[in-house]
Amino acid sequence: MSLRISGGRHRGRPLQAMEGLQVRPTGARAREAAFDILAHGAPAAFRRLRDAEVLDAFAGTGALGLEALSRGAARATFIEKDRAAVDLLRANAERLGEGARSHVIPGDATRPPPAARPVDIAFLDPPYGEGLAPLALVALAEAGWLATGSVAMVETAAADGFTAPAGFRLIDQRRYGKAAITFLVRE
Repeated sequence: MSLRISGGRHRGRPLQAMEGLQVRPTGARAREAAFDILAHGAPAAFRRLRDAEVLDAFAGTGALGLEALSRGAARATFIEKDRAAVDLLRANAERLGEGARSHVIPGDATRPPPAARPVDIAFLDPPYGEGLAPLALVALAEAGWLATGSVAMVETAAADGFTAPAGFRLIDQRRYGKAAITFLVRE
């Protein structure tokens, strides 16, 4: 599978991806559109990628967090429970020269460790069809990862639908092929 950073200082640089269904990176078109929305979206909450602290939950290859670093985020934390994906994610960060600004936590985003401080933007791309996104959003908020005003971008299968859990306000939702990208703000 060919996977590349789509924008910023690492634009066009390849990332290693895992074969199979265990890790399904966000498609290039959806990733590009999501970052355009974050950079230029109407709500003021969106225009905060530069110097942001970001979280890539269900990180897989790290494509979303590494894309954020490429586009100006200050630091990215990655949560991933698959051991092979964790190793691949660390290798991708090092290959881009982003190891120092990346912190990888092997673990489950639905049972995250306590946060040292909240992030500005969280990216969640859980496995499709398992209903993990709402559970993870609540768990991340309870663990201090998402504070009032934190933005969350959630990718789900368009066919699955998505309902924002209590404490989150839906800002925008778009469909890209079989994927739906939903933007929320923690209230």
